[in-house]
Amino acid sequence: MPEYLTPPVSPFAIAFDAERLTLSPEGPTLTRRMSDLEGLFLDQSAWAESAAGDNPVVYTVTSSPVPEINRELPQSITTIFPGATAGELWMTKGHQHPDHQGEIYLALKGRGGLLMFDGERVEWLDMTPGTIGYIPPGWAHRSVNTGDEPYAFLAVYPGGAGHDYGWVLTHGMGSRAYLDASGSVDLRPYAG
Repeated sequence: MPEYLTPPVSPFAIAFDAERLTLSPEGPTLTRRMSDLEGLFLDQSAWAESAAGDNPVVYTVTSSPVPEINRELPQSITTIFPGATAGELWMTKGHQHPDHQGEIYLALKGRGGLLMFDGERVEWLDMTPGTIGYIPPGWAHRSVNTGDEPYAFLAVYPGGAGHDYGWVLTHGMGSRAYLDASGSVDLRPYAG
């Protein structure tokens, strides 16, 4: 498995393959299956049935070899597969940065959304190829696939910001994403 580079990191070029959605040289790749998303879907019975059944891959994160440490600027490509669990659209776990810093997401393929929550307010950005979503410091964020094909985006973030996934389990995300009868995003109260 590829690893992160050992600092100090020398200047280098990163090739982006838009067709395969890969970075080269590559760093670690993370695969999140349904069983990795415990506590995130409103319908826990539907989640448990899926996790115990075929346990599908919900998303992958392919990183460059830039390490996640202070003063570095790592990049990764996340691909969320299409699907829903009891109607709730497939999503990333979502996280808050313990060291509040901003981040950007560039939509590459498919259709998705960027759900953000600061503990009081909810913001939603529709994400289609070419859209850059800006995540301000202090906002928890999660990406959602709102289409019928894989949704992929490039993330660029401060390496020392960290990822607090427990924050979302404790505080929620303010809203949950579903599709209405017309295929539009239907944000519903988080509840649970």
